[in-house]
Amino acid sequence: MTEIGAIPVFVAVADHGGFAAAARHLGLTKSAVSKRIGVLEAHLGTQLFHRSTRSISLTEAGEIYLAHAAQALDAAQDAEDAVAALQGQPVGLLRLSTPMSFGQLHVAPMVAAFLRQYPGIRIDLTMDDKFVDLVEGGIDVALRAGTLPNSALIARKLAPIHSVIVAAPDYLAQSGTPETPEDLLAHSCLHYAYSRDPSEWRLAGPAGDMRVQTSGVLRVNNSEALCTVLLDGLGIGRLPTFIAGAHLTSGRLVRVLPEYRLPEQALYAVFPERKHMPAKVRAFLDFVVERIGHDAPYWDLDAGPL
Repeated sequence: MTEIGAIPVFVAVADHGGFAAAARHLGLTKSAVSKRIGVLEAHLGTQLFHRSTRSISLTEAGEIYLAHAAQALDAAQDAEDAVAALQGQPVGLLRLSTPMSFGQLHVAPMVAAFLRQYPGIRIDLTMDDKFVDLVEGGIDVALRAGTLPNSALIARKLAPIHSVIVAAPDYLAQSGTPETPEDLLAHSCLHYAYSRDPSEWRLAGPAGDMRVQTSGVLRVNNSEALCTVLLDGLGIGRLPTFIAGAHLTSGRLVRVLPEYRLPEQALYAVFPERKHMPAKVRAFLDFVVERIGHDAPYWDLDAGPL
């Protein structure tokens, strides 16, 4: 009898490059993964992995087995999705990935309402500003902002993302308010590290499109941390309106150079292509679209005219 139950374990070890990483991904112990692979190799009568103290790699037999095992695993997933589509209520574990700040501010507050509406679903929510490989990480849906790279993933646009240049009133009172983009050169401009152009700010305004090479005392890889230091009056920075909106409404931050616009981006829901979309994924997409899938999402209303 084929060791069908070992196929997901074998594929995880091959994909993650080791027993420990596969064990973390599968929620098993390393010894359980190693034992399962040992049983599979004994059943097949051949070694699937070259093992050393520091790494493992597929043998020739392992390469051949992986090609067929991956197809079998995909077919099993398609079968599961097809059956789940026939059921009334979506069920199962939904693995989500979101950027840190957006997840904290806008996804986490939705979770309770979503789970009350779909009690058969459980959520594993990962918030990280770094790029996450959906297939390798077993992610069902990721929310991503910006320009998406070409890939085999399916992307659904949810809403525009606007950014604004902001500062605290105290900073502007002490350092002056820039009247033109060139005035930014004389100010402490704070930067988000994961931007494609952290220090080069592209602006479109009455004088046309222009680029300003800004400088300052801080570069940080988290937008909420950037917002915190801006609120403390450390300088001028760019923030997406989904972070800045509430602070603009309260007056704790004010727009700088409001007649100039920063490049518009978009928020996407991204998910692996499947023959049958899992009901839990469709339920989440519909839920998110209903709440934020608009040309003018609620955080832009807080930010005022853009």
